[in-house]
Amino acid sequence: MTGFKLLVFDWDGTLMDSAARIVACFNAAIVDAGLEPLPDASIRNIIGLGLREALDALAPGADIVLREHLVDRYRHHFLYTDQTPSPLFPGADAMVRELGEQGYLLAVATGKGRQGLNRVLEETGCKGLFHATRCADETFSKPHPQMLLELMSELCVDPGETLMIGDTEYDVQMAKNAGTAALGVSYGAHERDRLLKCEPLACLDSLAALRGWLSRPPVN
Repeated sequence: MTGFKLLVFDWDGTLMDSAARIVACFNAAIVDAGLEPLPDASIRNIIGLGLREALDALAPGADIVLREHLVDRYRHHFLYTDQTPSPLFPGADAMVRELGEQGYLLAVATGKGRQGLNRVLEETGCKGLFHATRCADETFSKPHPQMLLELMSELCVDPGETLMIGDTEYDVQMAKNAGTAALGVSYGAHERDRLLKCEPLACLDSLAALRGWLSRPPVN
């Protein structure tokens, strides 16, 4: 076991294969507002940000009325109407359980809203696996460090004992801003080269590779 005590996971694109559902719901909201749908790549680029921060990038000229309409319609489609499958990545559930049994503190820091996270935790049977969670509608969105700072404070862990694991540059930048280490995973929303530019400790090609990486002796 490494010197890390707290492992903080991003959710979408790291533990859950939900990119297709997020893209579908954003474009459904955009069409509801009478606008042209966006390319999938444009929406994948903002996965990891809070909903309102995502709209800053996707619809920078939108007024407050349009923005609130888009937020409302996205949440409606994600929570109630969209049926795009969004399973956990293979082995994610077992790996998280195993890490908890090994004595790690486990947390989630996500761009999802609280209602959305609570729902998927319940649906996937992961509700009781994490010691703490933070969502973008409760505090500042990534890459601001506040989510990590609050999790470390709640769980009484220092930055040097904390590892952030995520699939976007926003996860790695948040970790840097909070003074913690970060691991990238290349199978999610952002490609490997983009993640490596943010200088994580490593960039893993599968969630299963995390077991081996954590079992390596710490570097003196």
